[in-house]
Amino acid sequence: MKRANLQYKNYLLAVLTVILAFNFVDRIALGLVLEDIKVDLSLTDTQLGLLSGIAFALFYSCLGIPIAYWADRGNRVAIIVLTTALWSAAVAVCGIATTFVQLMLIRIIVGIGEAGCVPPANSLIAEFFTRTERPRAVSVYMQGMSGSVLIGYLLVGWLNEFYGWRMTFLMIGLPGLALTVVAGLTLREPRMSKTCVAPSPPPIPSLKEVFVTLYTIATFRHLLYGYSVLLFFSYGSLQWTPTFFVRAFGLNSAILGSWFAVAYGIGSILGTYLGGEWAARRAAQNECLQLKVMAVAIAISAIFSTFVYLPAMTPNYYSAFGWLGLCTITGGVINGPMFAMIQTLAPAPMRAMAIALVFLCANLIGLGLGPWATGALSDAFRGWAGEDSLRFALLFLSPGIFWVSWHLWQASKTVTRDLKMGPQRAEDCARFMGMEDQSNS
Repeated sequence: MKRANLQYKNYLLAVLTVILAFNFVDRIALGLVLEDIKVDLSLTDTQLGLLSGIAFALFYSCLGIPIAYWADRGNRVAIIVLTTALWSAAVAVCGIATTFVQLMLIRIIVGIGEAGCVPPANSLIAEFFTRTERPRAVSVYMQGMSGSVLIGYLLVGWLNEFYGWRMTFLMIGLPGLALTVVAGLTLREPRMSKTCVAPSPPPIPSLKEVFVTLYTIATFRHLLYGYSVLLFFSYGSLQWTPTFFVRAFGLNSAILGSWFAVAYGIGSILGTYLGGEWAARRAAQNECLQLKVMAVAIAISAIFSTFVYLPAMTPNYYSAFGWLGLCTITGGVINGPMFAMIQTLAPAPMRAMAIALVFLCANLIGLGLGPWATGALSDAFRGWAGEDSLRFALLFLSPGIFWVSWHLWQASKTVTRDLKMGPQRAEDCARFMGMEDQSNS
């Protein structure tokens, strides 16, 4: 029985990881083909920033809240299956767009569908894996993003080179439809079985209680603020760095995709693996130490990120990709421990909502405004920087990642207290909500 349970846990994790990879790969594709879309549809950098930013992020973030609220109560597997089918179909039809407005509307549908992936998946993982196992398990899950970077850049780069950006979107959207069949037939909702870690289903909180409870956790607030800042600067560069290499070094999409597969893909896989393994082996249930190491890693990543766009440090694209790889490795260290910590801090019936709330703020600020800010700065700098305007826009934003390091360090000062206060906080919040119900009646 234990062996069968372990095998299913690993299978569940593998399927969720593959789904996450395809969930994320279209964002990789969009960043890689932005320059081709700009030429084909005659767009400005600001429009490209809106297309890759707020058009997707607004609906991706906001729809994540009701979907996560549903996931904390309903069938999470069904949610993942339905939303995966939606975003896969929408990605496939991106290539039929002939105007900026059409492509933006399709990207909105993609955002709605992709909102149903990460929160319910994290909630499922938290139920099947214990506190000690979560950093490693979540790190494995986050390898879906790393894998999407590796496969996405390599595959999309060559697909775009041979077939163009329109056919590329069709080819990367269709596999997701097959995944919906696999997930629907083979995964099961643990609330309908006895195989999850939680011995019995917890009481269902109201939406107000969820927000009140999570906001009272100081560590959660710092992780929320820190991740929001991180996504602002990282997405601001992620979506535009391929375009930077095209403009600065004249690389075509095939060569560009191959190099990004190594720098971003292998770098992200290595960083995420090292972060999860270190946390599970050397700092299991020592979240304070985990946060301090994450703060240092992010600070080092900020230095490497700045070097990518600094002309004196990048005389050729080989050196630029080298710094980019180091930046990705050090930045990837936080992926597993951070999201595992959020699941440990959040009460069991609020885990999907905790992830959704983080993604709401982080993606509205990061994915929504980051690419737009970079594009707007590039247009603003063009008057004096000319063709190097994008380089200076990215260089201007890179040091902002140090801000993330400060939030992680502050979180290390409160995490031990917050973990100890978890049961008492839940009781206090429940008592508060009971008083609210009485006063309303």
